[in-house]
Amino acid sequence: MTFGILPSGQSVERVELRAGELRAAVLSYGAILQRLEVAGVNVVLGLGTLQDYLTRSRYFGAVVGRYGNRIAGARFTLDGVEHRLPVNNGPNSLHGGIEGFDKKVWTIADRTSRSVTLTLVSPDGDQGYPGTLTASVTYTLDGDGLRLDYTAETDAPTVVNLTNHTYFNLAGSGDVLGHVLRMDAARYLPVDEHKIPTGELAPVKGTDFDFTTPHPIGARMDGGYDHCFVLDGPVEVRVPGLAMLMTTTEPGVQVYAGGMLDRPATPYGPHAGLCLETQHFPDSPNQPAFPTTVLRPGERRTSSTTYRFTA
Repeated sequence: MTFGILPSGQSVERVELRAGELRAAVLSYGAILQRLEVAGVNVVLGLGTLQDYLTRSRYFGAVVGRYGNRIAGARFTLDGVEHRLPVNNGPNSLHGGIEGFDKKVWTIADRTSRSVTLTLVSPDGDQGYPGTLTASVTYTLDGDGLRLDYTAETDAPTVVNLTNHTYFNLAGSGDVLGHVLRMDAARYLPVDEHKIPTGELAPVKGTDFDFTTPHPIGARMDGGYDHCFVLDGPVEVRVPGLAMLMTTTEPGVQVYAGGMLDRPATPYGPHAGLCLETQHFPDSPNQPAFPTTVLRPGERRTSSTTYRFTA
């Protein structure tokens, strides 16, 4: 069904999925996960109109790229060539730039009653990134969970770091400060004043970043988390009556507790949702010690993330 029409005249489609007690809605604009219902409760933050997504969104439910998270100084060097990117987060480039993948109309390549595949071709030079990149994401309702499968291919060397920016609220309303979080993550990435990793993979033991045993998100740092953790296993989030278990093939997860959700004005307040952005590490193109995000012709980058729900 048509969700809305962009000022350019492009149509944005809305695809509804269902399987058992799960219901989902995905938009072709930004490959956005607009709704995810578990036993009748919508557990993600979304917006009601296309105009809201154009003017009031904080990346709600979108697939972000070409590079999710921050690149320091809005530049990187690849094979001896410096590439400059749009500056949209202090001195840095965030989530692919000013017109990242979250602001593109994706093509619906395939759909069934429980899955949809969307594709996007990002031309050479798009937001300063080299190479023509062909990306896809498939949303699948799989038993008691939602699985996201990503692919990316390029015709010239480039960097890529695709992730999804869904805000979860397992209670369906209120804030997430009381959500209990547990992560198999013994290390995290300390950052500087511009939220760029220092390069250290620091132990969480004895710090406010230790979620190896369960803690409410708001119990420390007033819930002010916007940090990448090095994953050793799954992530679990619980509220009374519902638990979500996240697994991924990616090496890290950016945990963002929504502290800035009132900027710009959105329908939500601070900490209304929790992002678990599975990804490679921020600023990896400038940090050779981190796992590489370089993609070359003939290679195919794939990753999968699954969110499973239990009562």
